[in-house]
Amino acid sequence: MATEATHGAETAEHGAEAGGLVFHPMDQFIVKPLFGHGEVGMFTITNVTLWMAIAILVIVGLMVFGTRRRAVIPSRSQSVAELAYGFIHKMVEDVTGKEGLVYFPYIMTLFMFIVVANFLGLIPMSFTTTSHFAVTVVLALCVFLGVTILGFVKNGPSFLSMFWVSSAPLALRPVLAIIEIISYFVRPVSHSIRLAGNVMAGHAVIKVFAGFAGLAVISPLSVVAITAIYGLEVMVAFVQAYVFTILTCVYLKDALHPHH
Repeated sequence: MATEATHGAETAEHGAEAGGLVFHPMDQFIVKPLFGHGEVGMFTITNVTLWMAIAILVIVGLMVFGTRRRAVIPSRSQSVAELAYGFIHKMVEDVTGKEGLVYFPYIMTLFMFIVVANFLGLIPMSFTTTSHFAVTVVLALCVFLGVTILGFVKNGPSFLSMFWVSSAPLALRPVLAIIEIISYFVRPVSHSIRLAGNVMAGHAVIKVFAGFAGLAVISPLSVVAITAIYGLEVMVAFVQAYVFTILTCVYLKDALHPHH
């Protein structure tokens, strides 16, 4: 990663010397050591580490310290915390039923981390942690392994009945079972790629238009485009957190009620 960043900087320098416009939309996703230079190892503190820690601190500040002095007339932080709590609580109950409410704390934590990380990534000069598959794949695998283990613990071998479509003609059931198994194991892939891909694409497009802002001819159009896309990304930041969370609820429902 450090080599790629160095190469990008050298290319930009040569382009500037030649008088051309050179920008690298994907440079914003490069993982860099927070202190010093060199290779990024397993225990290296990076820009990803920093912004993940900031996301956690923001969540703790909002959900713990922001609601510490609860009042009948809520403060702004209490209102936001209560709105998020009620929104996710209703989602879990509506999708999974009352039986799924016991897993509400985990789902609430997932939603808050993703939505806060997404919004922090919209701050200029920040780093969007959810644009990296290394982050989203771990989140998706935790959900996948968690609901799979829960499905077998709650239902035993009968959990496998969710792959057997009993309502279909008998001749088609083996084929449908194979399709259901494949689609089940594809879940963590689609779950992680959807989040990281949408976040990465939006930020890359903003960087592309920002690169043209220096040209006097199209600068006004570039600024308008950046403003419009930024507004869209604010919506995407919330929607992608919502989609990831509601899919988690759907997978949890399958684990709790495989026969439905």
